[in-house]
Amino acid sequence: MANIALLLGLEKSQVTLHEVLSGDAEVSEAIYEGPGGVKVVPCGISLQGFQNSDPEKLQKAMIDLVEGRDFILIDAPAGISKDGVIPLAIADQVLLVVNPELSSMADALKTKVLTEMLGGNIGGALLNRAGLERTEINKHKVSELLGVTVLEMIPEDSNVRRSAAFKMPIVIKSPTSPAAIAYKRLASHFAGTDFIEPEITLEEPTEAFVGRLARVLFGSK
Repeated sequence: MANIALLLGLEKSQVTLHEVLSGDAEVSEAIYEGPGGVKVVPCGISLQGFQNSDPEKLQKAMIDLVEGRDFILIDAPAGISKDGVIPLAIADQVLLVVNPELSSMADALKTKVLTEMLGGNIGGALLNRAGLERTEINKHKVSELLGVTVLEMIPEDSNVRRSAAFKMPIVIKSPTSPAAIAYKRLASHFAGTDFIEPEITLEEPTEAFVGRLARVLFGSK
């Protein structure tokens, strides 16, 4: 995922997946400590780095990463370019991430067909930014159109943008928000663990906002 470096404050990383795929570094040199102890291999954001990368080296990099780790998540781009096809072929499971829009559904369907052609395994779908508007494609329709199980629905949640502004995952910045709980439920599914539903927090407490406003206006502690 090219933007993960920006989202997690790793945009100044000297060694990224681009350097690994260009043969200038080992993948072990591109691993960084992310929030909550997660290990991150940022893709890199420069056009030159992308041009120098050889997607054929991705499989070896993945083999090196697998050792000593229970789960590895690859954010693969949509489309049929080589850098998008290889992850579909080497992954144990492919999760189709779709928004409730026809264009997103069409892309997901093409990805599903391509994955099956490559001999890959579709683990299910994730309906992202789901709202309550009657015009949106619902969970049942997504499952019907794609022919896969929708494992989770991530609701539209303003806390996602707020967390991105702080360069922190929503499960850490707003752990009881609707989207964070949905992500945790999805993670529990893949980890094979039980998930206890916490109480959902829709908005930040009013006192917290008032307190921050007072500090800005009056300099109070």
